[in-house]
Amino acid sequence: MARIELDLAHAYKPQPKTDSDYALLPLSMTFEDGGAYALLGPSGCGKTTLLNIMSGLLVPSQGTVRFDGRDMTRATPQQRNIAQVFQFPVIYDTMTVAENLAFPLKNRKVPAATIRQRVGQIAEMLGMSHQLDQRAAGLSADQKQKISLGRGLVRPDVSAVLFDEPLTVIDPHLKWQLRRKLKQIHHELKLTLIYVTHDQVEALTFADQVVVMSRGRVMQLGAPDTLFERPAHTFVGHFIGSPGMNFLPVTVEAGELRVDGRRLGPAGRELPAGALRLGIRPEYLRLQPAGEPGTLPATVRQVQDIGTYLLVTLEAAGHTLKARLPAEAEAPAVGAQVGAQLLVEHTCYYRNEELIA
Repeated sequence: MARIELDLAHAYKPQPKTDSDYALLPLSMTFEDGGAYALLGPSGCGKTTLLNIMSGLLVPSQGTVRFDGRDMTRATPQQRNIAQVFQFPVIYDTMTVAENLAFPLKNRKVPAATIRQRVGQIAEMLGMSHQLDQRAAGLSADQKQKISLGRGLVRPDVSAVLFDEPLTVIDPHLKWQLRRKLKQIHHELKLTLIYVTHDQVEALTFADQVVVMSRGRVMQLGAPDTLFERPAHTFVGHFIGSPGMNFLPVTVEAGELRVDGRRLGPAGRELPAGALRLGIRPEYLRLQPAGEPGTLPATVRQVQDIGTYLLVTLEAAGHTLKARLPAEAEAPAVGAQVGAQLLVEHTCYYRNEELIA
């Protein structure tokens, strides 16, 4: 395993001049030895570009890549000792499951006894022990991808294992099983794992640290609970959560919060005067009787029973807000007037889209 340090930027076109010319804007970050990381963001945000730079498939147009302090910017994937699992399975159909799993070890002249032990260990972790002698050609797409995962994990000496959306071809009901397996494998083998995905559930359930990206920029690196509770940027608040964070323009005047000229209440903390954006998760927005002090008048526009919770859509001061209520809560009537309680412990404030500490 290795500690990977990145200090770079990348553009596919020569002589980039504006931010839009870059696939990756200047970034500086470190992936610690033995950590489980996810690169999360919408399509085209630079996740795969960053992964390919780490693996050595792509040389950054600016900056350096270091493994344990050694400059590996122009080193090949083989020199970096990287294993990479791609979006679609890459296996040898004419080989058995065992032969596919053993292939990376045989190439490195690992002793036969060690190969058998390691292949057996990985196959057991992936639930494929009973298929070791079966030819890969007869397997389903999700089983083939499990072999690809196994081939990436089978080498105990790799610097890191990089996953590029590896569960795309997996049936939805099997995804949670494989995510759990990968988490278990990480804890048992202590490998450095870096996982690219646009699915926040995959990222937040797999990784100890998540890198949220947008348009070539790293918006925030943090633990899943930090991303949820204290998004550093409004984009992170929008992108993380289902639904995402509510945002409402507010004004701070003499320590008082106002929405559309209406007094909401004391800020409860020191905030800069002027225009800000208030952010609150639907999970923390509570509904009170209309006219309750410290609430914003709101009208119920829609109530959806999701099964495990109620999702209530509100209109307040010309803005749409979402509230997630417990499933056992009494559902408000559509058209009812309520008070939206926005000032709670978990409320965040933003200036120029960035969190006020």
